[in-house]
Amino acid sequence: MKFTLEAAGPVNAITARGSGEIRVRERVFTASVVLTARDALPDWNARDAASLTLDDLDAVFALGPDLVVLGTGERQVFPPAALLAHAARRGIGLEVMDNAAACRTYNVLLHEGRNVAVALILG
Repeated sequence: MKFTLEAAGPVNAITARGSGEIRVRERVFTASVVLTARDALPDWNARDAASLTLDDLDAVFALGPDLVVLGTGERQVFPPAALLAHAARRGIGLEVMDNAAACRTYNVLLHEGRNVAVALILG
């Protein structure tokens, strides 16, 4: 028999996604955002994958995830290699995908109880 720990209270699961917006319970985000099970970082500074900086990633890492799912918009676009190396040096997994896949993956990992963050570039 497998036991899992139920989280107290609601978690930040993504309930809907459309072009340029996501919904998390009653909230609608139309600008880039970072989510974890309990935290939301609205108006995340990221505008596109090519211009992501170490500071942009460090804002995500400050939330303490073991894994970050990076959604780069309607298409998968890899950020500069230095950012991937920065995540690896910190021991944080960084998976890059389009926003639709990122939302699905985040929700699955969230419901598995993983310590995951999703960072979505919107707009």
